[in-house]
Amino acid sequence: MEKQEQWSSKIGFILSSAGAAIGLGAIWKFPYVTGQSGGGAFLLLFILFTLLIGLPMLVSEFIIGRGSGREAVGAYKKLAPASFWTFTGKMGVVGCFLLLSFYSVVGGWVLIYTIRSIYGGVIGSGDPNALFGAMTQNGWLTIGGHALFMLLNVIVIAAGVQKGIELASKYMMPLLFIFFIILVIRSLTLDGAMEGVAFFLQPDFSKINAEAVLYALGHSFFSLAVGFSCMVTYSSYLGRDVSIPSSAGSVAVMNIFVSILAGLAIFPAVFAFGLAPAEGPGLLFVVLPAVFSQMPFGELFLFMFLLLFLFATLTSSFSLLEIITAAFTKGEASSRKKVSLISGIVVFLAGIPAALSYSALADISYFGRNIFDMTDYLVSNILLPLGNLLIALFIAWRMDQALVKQQFELSAGKLGFVYSYWLPLMRWVVPVTITIVFVYTMSQLRQ
Repeated sequence: MEKQEQWSSKIGFILSSAGAAIGLGAIWKFPYVTGQSGGGAFLLLFILFTLLIGLPMLVSEFIIGRGSGREAVGAYKKLAPASFWTFTGKMGVVGCFLLLSFYSVVGGWVLIYTIRSIYGGVIGSGDPNALFGAMTQNGWLTIGGHALFMLLNVIVIAAGVQKGIELASKYMMPLLFIFFIILVIRSLTLDGAMEGVAFFLQPDFSKINAEAVLYALGHSFFSLAVGFSCMVTYSSYLGRDVSIPSSAGSVAVMNIFVSILAGLAIFPAVFAFGLAPAEGPGLLFVVLPAVFSQMPFGELFLFMFLLLFLFATLTSSFSLLEIITAAFTKGEASSRKKVSLISGIVVFLAGIPAALSYSALADISYFGRNIFDMTDYLVSNILLPLGNLLIALFIAWRMDQALVKQQFELSAGKLGFVYSYWLPLMRWVVPVTITIVFVYTMSQLRQ
């Protein structure tokens, strides 16, 4: 077998992992889920779950990946051969496949908006709501965007870890932060913006119900890309000189920071323009044109932000296609191009129903949700919690605890003491919390 690729540097790994986490979860999904779930109270729940559940899970996936040196399926085979636990890796690959099938549809929406913004086809097209509706109801257009988005994924994944994923992440992630801050500053200076800030930052616990708690936990998983062993695959390329707790903490903090920036960019503008904070999946596509239309050189700034948002979306999808590709190449670089192309085509075909959920297949629904929303619900609220539960039980009760401790403390320095707090969380708090929420989810789905 050929020698497996590795990240060239610690910063390359952190930015790539952050790129996998920071994308649709933080920028697209977080604002509208927050809007639907009560604003500031949901934000607090999200931060709490991210630090107490999501971050320990991220550390766990890093340990499994580097401790085995294998991709998702191979990691569990090596650490627990001939056992049930290999199902965890296989389920992760299936989960990534389903997630990417609808995630790439949204990526296609971003791509379409980015192309349109080049010739003034967004701000100058009238009502943003009507523009978004016209796009999602055009089946051929959404399928075309979906196809082009998957093609970009295939090109990068085929190039490999260092020359593809890491190279893109190193240059584009810092630019994303810069332009995000520009957008926040402009949004906060709009008339009526403070009402949106209050909605986002002032907790109203009367709006919190069991479903909001469920969404907060599910989103903490979704936004950190844990539960499907994506980070197992990424960390399998990690050297022994990198601190796992430090790297995981950096990724989690960056993700929370971007989520807050997203809220500060979106909600002040939502209230300033009299839009609904519970707009739904189209919130970002409706608000962005409205915000930039108020700025000098608005079309230019909109194009640059959409381009960077597209990159953030791509870096997240890279991790999804990478786990699928790695599961079949098993470290053999010679087959990477072929496998990534085939995987991309299959994901594209599987995503067509989601792409048509607002047009030709709009009348098809399951449990009151269209195909797009049902796939999202299945992935975010059922498969992700189940995957996280299995990983938590595996690392706390099945994996060699000497290896777990070694990987946690390796190059951790002063953070090594955190192990004594992390392990009880993984053994008791994390699995119990996930189990309670998962049982509730299943009970709600049957109603």
